[in-house]
Amino acid sequence: MSSMQNILVTGSAGFIGSHFVEYMLSIDPNSRICSYDSLTYAGTLNNLESVQNNPRHTFVQGDIRDPQQVASILRKHQIDTIVHFAAESHVDNSIDSPAIFFETNVMGTLNLLQQAKEYWMNKDQRFNENCLFHHVSTDEVYGSLTAEAEPFTETTPYEPNSPYAASKASSNHIVRAYGNTFGLPITISNCSNNYGPRQHAEKLIPTVIRCCLQQKPIPIYGSGRNERDWLYVTDHCQAIHKILQHRLLGNVYNIGGGYAVDNLTLVKAICQIMDDHFPDYAPHENLIHFVTDRKGHDFRYAINNTKIYRDLSWQPQTDPLLGLKKTVEYYVNQKETNLC
Repeated sequence: MSSMQNILVTGSAGFIGSHFVEYMLSIDPNSRICSYDSLTYAGTLNNLESVQNNPRHTFVQGDIRDPQQVASILRKHQIDTIVHFAAESHVDNSIDSPAIFFETNVMGTLNLLQQAKEYWMNKDQRFNENCLFHHVSTDEVYGSLTAEAEPFTETTPYEPNSPYAASKASSNHIVRAYGNTFGLPITISNCSNNYGPRQHAEKLIPTVIRCCLQQKPIPIYGSGRNERDWLYVTDHCQAIHKILQHRLLGNVYNIGGGYAVDNLTLVKAICQIMDDHFPDYAPHENLIHFVTDRKGHDFRYAINNTKIYRDLSWQPQTDPLLGLKKTVEYYVNQKETNLC
């Protein structure tokens, strides 16, 4: 196993990235982290408030598509590990404005790979056994499963159905190509739907909680029978840490939460938790409102965690109901948030 020293975390002010920064600084006293984020609508420095005074943490605002800035950061901070979260990620937005998803998710990833290659593998032989480019991706690259199909494995063919999923599948291919063609030390992970505190308001679970708090209709696409696997964000961070520790180059790992339910079941579970918090407004389930299904809506995602358990001894630790309760409590306690 290798010990990370200088880590660049892209998309660090976003939901998952900020949790990862917190987790790494708490779990690894030898790590120094440079957080890199463009602070668009999905990222805010408020997400990094808990680490802003940590001497092992530095924040830089910038764009992953900027070659000069990325090159400068790698050299200035002597980066040996890149954990790449930065991405446009909301499927609905990708349907409305596909171009920005390919500009950021594909061209941004390409730029990071190229700058890492030039820094780590130059004539000064900066490249060493501790360098690693870890690319964080999604199970959506695999497309949609039928109700009877086996869960996704790491060898499931890519069949992306949305512009977002297609952009992430493209970036996965580029990362793999840099590993095979240039020998760049890479790993890739495809995660299922994350949830937890600080998730952006546009996502399903924060939307449900917000609607309950405001006593407004809870929109559910179609019949609500589309199924997702839900992964608590801290479990995801732990899985990535395992991947970085073991550094099994060229490997792809699927990371699932083991909580596969349809959207309607998930929403009803959240409504029941809200009933406990606000019994005067129960049942919150009465707020459920079915809306026209979105274009290209994948029916089902499910992940087989066998490989990451076998290779890295990782499995999700968070009980789904406890994870949902912690998430609801976070939003309920936000008195001055724009989410509520």
